[in-house]
Amino acid sequence: MLKTNRMKLLFPFLFILLVFVSCNQNSDNYSMSDEAGIEQEMIPHTKQMLMAEPTAMNQNSNTDVNKKRIIKDGRIGIRVVDLEKTKQGVDLLLKNLDGYYSNERFNNYDHESLYNLTVRIPATSFEQFITELEKGNGEILYKEIDARDVTDQFIDLETRLQNKKNYLKRYNDLLNQAKNVKEILEIEEKVRVLEEEIDSTTGRLKYLSDLVNYSTLDLTISKLKDFKYNPETRDKYSERLKLSLSKGWFGFVDFSLFVIKIWPFWLIIAVILYFLKKFRARKKNKSL
Repeated sequence: MLKTNRMKLLFPFLFILLVFVSCNQNSDNYSMSDEAGIEQEMIPHTKQMLMAEPTAMNQNSNTDVNKKRIIKDGRIGIRVVDLEKTKQGVDLLLKNLDGYYSNERFNNYDHESLYNLTVRIPATSFEQFITELEKGNGEILYKEIDARDVTDQFIDLETRLQNKKNYLKRYNDLLNQAKNVKEILEIEEKVRVLEEEIDSTTGRLKYLSDLVNYSTLDLTISKLKDFKYNPETRDKYSERLKLSLSKGWFGFVDFSLFVIKIWPFWLIIAVILYFLKKFRARKKNKSL
């Protein structure tokens, strides 16, 4: 009976223990399954983001590297029959191609008339402009076209500019954390130097970009003139006689003034001649 009573007392306790253990196992299984589900949902999204960023960076990098920066310029000389008509045609062609003159000069000599033109034209229209010039009725006297690859310079300048901007940002952050006047002054000096270097590099990039985007062509358009005899015009005889007399008088005045101006030399010569004459006289007396 005693054993039976003990079993009755233990049975509720064992039942409660089994229920508690089963609940803990269910809760653990639920937590593990939830975490696994969340992980399965997050992993694809995270992988997609990580894969997308390097791809975009590589595409931008390849685009910058593969984009060639070419500076095209040259010089052409053309001899034409109708100079003004040809100049008007060049003006119209340049306007249609969105170009302009950075310098325009006209010279009218005895044997020829010519325009010296410095043309700035979009690089994409440079070849078309030259082709249209060659199609004209003029004679090509000379032609020289150059192309320079400055891609390496662009990449170097852009890299330096980005590095300087990064340094500038870091110095500005340090400036906000400076604790005394000495640190502030030192950091501000670094910031000033970096800002000057950034401005200089930016200006260089703009200058190179302008040369790349707009090609330069030195264009000379000339026209030969017919030979004309132009005798030298002379004054009348009376006018020339007056001029000769006045020049002779002025020459005499200049000479007399020059003789007076060197009077010390005349004095020295006189003294030398005096002693020389006296020396000869003494020598002559001794010989007698």
